[in-house]
Amino acid sequence: MRILFIGPSRIGDAVLASGLLNHLTASYPAARFTVACGEVAAPLFEDLPGLEELIGMRKQPNAGHWWQLWKHVVTKRWSMVVDVRRSVVPWVVLTSRRAVMPATSLDAEHSVVSFARTLNLQDIPPSPKLWIGSVQTKAAAGLIPTGGPVLAIGPTANWIGKTWRAEHFLEVVSRLTSTSDHESDAIAPGARIAVFGAGPERSLAQPIIDAIPAEQCVDLVGKVDLLTAAACLQRCSLYIGNDSGLMHIAAASGVPTLGLFGPSRPERYAPWGSNSSWVQTRETLEEMVARPGYDPNATDTLMDSLTVDGVVGAASRLWRRNEGEAAEV
Repeated sequence: MRILFIGPSRIGDAVLASGLLNHLTASYPAARFTVACGEVAAPLFEDLPGLEELIGMRKQPNAGHWWQLWKHVVTKRWSMVVDVRRSVVPWVVLTSRRAVMPATSLDAEHSVVSFARTLNLQDIPPSPKLWIGSVQTKAAAGLIPTGGPVLAIGPTANWIGKTWRAEHFLEVVSRLTSTSDHESDAIAPGARIAVFGAGPERSLAQPIIDAIPAEQCVDLVGKVDLLTAAACLQRCSLYIGNDSGLMHIAAASGVPTLGLFGPSRPERYAPWGSNSSWVQTRETLEEMVARPGYDPNATDTLMDSLTVDGVVGAASRLWRRNEGEAAEV
């Protein structure tokens, strides 16, 4: 049995759609899978059970990437083609079954639910899944050795409008990890700080890295691949970060995750799972767009109305909620 899965182009969406693949591998354990997705997201699926081929697509002019994909897969007969991109490919290859994500998903509906509609699983949508191998797990153990709590932060994003200022992250880190008897917000006194982000975004994280004492900082910005980052996050106690693909990797890794939102929709893209939460600027995306002078190509953050007190409070609540759940177990 051969299954072709056509997945998202971006990392965050690929994580949110990964539950579908997990459902398919569990339902058809003997199947051979071909996964076609965006080039940057492809490494997420390298250790997928039953993987026969992984195709990383790079966008080309005039939708040339779809033409290239069709040429690559048309020579095979497929048992099933599952497509969350709504491309033409499922309709121009030989297959016994087609499952294409419907175009009727609701704006107020979380993306995980929308992706689940592809296989009519929206009532109990499958949660995102990461396939982390032993190589990544071993590497993570070397990068973040056991020994006390680790607070992970993701101060970068692929658009500067979605990035909270570095000085705000530093204040949050200081308050949450303070060893002072006078700091009531210190949920993890003396915790190490692991800083995550992609290499090209390093300039956004550098002021934070420079300000944290070297013995306390674990600098992973641009130094690990996606799945090693996920394995590192599994060794952390809490993650706080901007709305980004990394935020979704954090939530899928199982670490308690607090997402920071401004000019994006948490109802669609909040970190998924019972151990995740989010906070948002006072203005919603719709209110920002309606504001005179709004510029989608803004060269500065649109997150300034998100307060440090609000993030510290949300982080503390999430920490204590997960502490309680751990105690119950």
